[in-house]
Amino acid sequence: MTFSALLINLGATVVAVALVMAVTMAYALRRREQSIVDTVWGLGFVVVAVVSFALSAGHGDPVQRWVTLALTAVWGVRLGVYIFARNRGKGEDPRYAALLRRNQGGLVPYVIRTIYWPQGAIMWVVSLPVQAAMYVAEPVPALLWAGVVVWAIGFAFEAVGDAQLARFKRDPANAGRLMDRGLWAWTRHPNYFGDSVVWAGLFLLACSHWAGLPTVIGPALMTHMLVNKSGKALLERRMSRSRGPQFAEYAARTSGFFPRPPRRA
Repeated sequence: MTFSALLINLGATVVAVALVMAVTMAYALRRREQSIVDTVWGLGFVVVAVVSFALSAGHGDPVQRWVTLALTAVWGVRLGVYIFARNRGKGEDPRYAALLRRNQGGLVPYVIRTIYWPQGAIMWVVSLPVQAAMYVAEPVPALLWAGVVVWAIGFAFEAVGDAQLARFKRDPANAGRLMDRGLWAWTRHPNYFGDSVVWAGLFLLACSHWAGLPTVIGPALMTHMLVNKSGKALLERRMSRSRGPQFAEYAARTSGFFPRPPRRA
């Protein structure tokens, strides 16, 4: 691994992420819809992967670089397209609307401080395994294949879970009901679980060199955000308030994160 080239890459991706966030913020302010950043979230990782792929030419193993780029791009593009389709025409997300109501100063400094700076910083840290994996000169075949398999498991949970939920919501007969079928009977958050596993797989790609081991901070931070911050914890507080006993009964029989067979009522 060429450490000087990797350091240059880390600096270049800071700039790339900052540009992604700046362009997104400008567009969101013009549209008065800050939830646009959710659509850009996955695509921002694709930008980081593309920049890293270009800069790692001649430093990392070509197969490893292409695999890392492909896995990151497939995950990021699918997520961006899904969120765009889900949110299209619905206006501002209630989470961002509530956040903006707490603004007591200038709008631009406020959204930078509360939305774009935190999300950009998290994006860059989470992407560290992808950046490091691009510079692995001699990948260990077992780790490369293990990373692909783990990524595929996570991607299947995330994509299938999202598709099942979207199909459930399209059926008028399900109005007012909780989704508790398919993967949603095994975990209350198959999409969040899948997201976490995807990044565990990408981390394995970086582990062929010891310098990739510290990038475990990436999947660890992603999982922390999904479980304790903007994902599971926030969503379940809203569901508990809005669905009450219905959600409590579902939560009692269904795992909160790691899949397992549902408990009997």
